Amino acid sequence: MTHHELIIYTDGASRGNPGPGGYGVILKWGTREKELSQGYRLTTNNRMELLAVIAGLEALTKKGVPIVIYSDSQYVVNAVQKGWLKKWISTNFAGGKKNKDLWLRYARLAEDHAVRFVWVKGHADNAYNNRCDKLATTAADGKDLLVDEGYESENS
Repeated sequence: MTHHELIIYTDGASRGNPGPGGYGVILKWGTREKELSQGYRLTTNNRMELLAVIAGLEALTKKGVPIVIYSDSQYVVNAVQKGWLKKWISTNFAGGKKNKDLWLRYARLAEDHAVRFVWVKGHADNAYNNRCDKLATTAADGKDLLVDEGYESENS
């Protein structure tokens, strides 16, 4: 098989919204897999869903590889696929659109890659998505939680 695309499964979770949160990511390249996860002391579910995508893209060393990202977040998938994000950026997130810091981080990363999103039903029968959910919730419940600077500085 010569054509390769990188597959990234992502999930975010928060215990309370806002509350402690975490993300889980699985990067899959052929038969190779890598898992990433991290917890934060105070954040939101949407931020963790988006940060999972960002963490997956930030882990990449090659540019221009076709990437398919599986997410159960309609917020993330629709914002990109339906062009909401382009509009938010062009209006500088007018009208109180949230998570500007993360969306701008995502937008910069997306410029280097051919990214396509696929929405998957959460907590269903996709083993990778379920594993990401477990990584995310375990991270949220863990010790050594990081500070989600973007969230806490906006909401303090």
